[in-house]
Amino acid sequence: MKRTTCFLASLLLLGSLVSYGANAAPLPADKQADLILQNGAVYTVDKNRNWAEAVAVKDGRILFVGTDADAKKYAGPKTEVVDLKGKMVLPGFFDSHTHASETVKQIHSVDLYGKQSVDEYLQAVREFAKKHPDAKVITGMGWSNPLIPGKGPSKKMLDDVISDIPVVLTSEDVHSVWANSKALELAGITKDTKNPEGGVIERDDATGEPWGTLREKAVDLIADVVPEFTVDQYMDGILAYQEMAAERGVTTAHEPMIGGPNVLAAYKKAEENNKLTMRFRNSFLADPGKGPEQLQEFIKEREKNKGPLYQTNSVKIFMDGVIEGSTGYLSEPYEHIDSHGELVWRPDSYKQMAAAIDKSGFQVHVHSIGDAATSIALDGLEAVQKSNGKRDSRHLITHLQLVKPEDISRFKALGVIGVPQPFWFFKEPGYYEDIQVPYLGQERADREYPMKSFIAAGVHMASSSDYPVTQEFSPLDGIERGVTRAEHGSTDPGDILWPEERATLADMIASFTIEGAYANFLENETGSIEIGKKADLVVLEKNLFEIPATQINETKVLLTLFEGKPVYRDSSFGPAGK
Repeated sequence: MKRTTCFLASLLLLGSLVSYGANAAPLPADKQADLILQNGAVYTVDKNRNWAEAVAVKDGRILFVGTDADAKKYAGPKTEVVDLKGKMVLPGFFDSHTHASETVKQIHSVDLYGKQSVDEYLQAVREFAKKHPDAKVITGMGWSNPLIPGKGPSKKMLDDVISDIPVVLTSEDVHSVWANSKALELAGITKDTKNPEGGVIERDDATGEPWGTLREKAVDLIADVVPEFTVDQYMDGILAYQEMAAERGVTTAHEPMIGGPNVLAAYKKAEENNKLTMRFRNSFLADPGKGPEQLQEFIKEREKNKGPLYQTNSVKIFMDGVIEGSTGYLSEPYEHIDSHGELVWRPDSYKQMAAAIDKSGFQVHVHSIGDAATSIALDGLEAVQKSNGKRDSRHLITHLQLVKPEDISRFKALGVIGVPQPFWFFKEPGYYEDIQVPYLGQERADREYPMKSFIAAGVHMASSSDYPVTQEFSPLDGIERGVTRAEHGSTDPGDILWPEERATLADMIASFTIEGAYANFLENETGSIEIGKKADLVVLEKNLFEIPATQINETKVLLTLFEGKPVYRDSSFGPAGK
């Protein structure tokens, strides 16, 4: 795209003030802006991380970026002009790993998020059953492993509340389920049922009977007991997520591991009925019990989803589990048990599958928590490159809780993108003292979630929330945590998790904007504020560069524009931004 860039001598805020197209002739009336945001602190997140004062929007795209004075020529009689009064403008945020459709479970099943005890979980189940007396199965989501460490919650706990119909409750990290005896019975899970490869059936030490908690691939054993939500129910979840996303400034999301005909149909129905007010780039979930033949269905489905807002261009692979379930795969064993964790895929099967995914033109999106799992994930992607040839594949590895230092340079060499969750970059009460230190030991617990090292090595890092694992998924929350690596508001140096890995504010903003765009092959369309790109914009009440880092998550989103249209406006930011 041709453009003229005029660097002014003065500086605006912390960066240089830029003007694009300042010397161009005035545009004819039919080309004048629909909207001009002026008198703002516009952080463009372009390659030079320039600043500007004004942005003009026409037909959903950015028409002009530059000074207030030069913006005036784009104003016509029908142009809405908003005086930002110094407020900050950023590109629309990306959430590069979020389970948007899982919102259905908070609407149409037992919502356990935020509960503080087993008694509260059980009371929530009682209340749901009372409100739904005709339910044939009760499902729910959101129980926390630290509240019931070790084997996890027992079937007896649930049996004491409901024993005549199955109850199946998913943990907040989506890696375990808690089931009552009826659910286990209907699934045919007994003391004679062997652990599936890559999964664990927690058992009573004395009897060998199933305890009530299933982890990783063992979750699949009970899947047939749980009915799938309807298309309309999934639609409810997707639309509810969109509303929350807009309020947080999120304009593009990547949902991994979508599967099942109803959720796929719900996304398609939402797009066809013009219900989508943000972009989705989603992943299918690969089944380790199947081989590359499963890609044929993914390819057929991908062909159906080529609209501008909804596409399915990648395939998710679970390499391992999670630390709290002792299933994250580690190079050295856990401290509390004689185990390295669980690999969900055999390395050879993974390499074969990854090669087939790549050859089919999909991105590979790998879940990896443990350092050994990440090494294996990289080994497979290196083998893919050797067998299929090097291309602009942009494969991704997400979570990256523990990483060997020597593997960071391999990300850069292979062009692999990191997808971290900065929301987790702190010594979280309940997890740090009760799970991470006892399970990993102090040294490993204090070297979790590298970020700055990846950025310094030139690795593209596209930040995300992993909602609903992270319930409050505002990117501003994640940006603050990436900068401070401490509990919100804390100024105690002892609270910082791995201080050397604190990232700069500029890099954290980039990770939620242009890096997210890059991870989804959208960097030429959005992710920065540049002429010709989609007008995905967020107005904040304060300039993040002018406030203490500990106040970033308190900053209010005032306006979210998606392709030039307002999808969220705070009540304090009036119709004309006054």
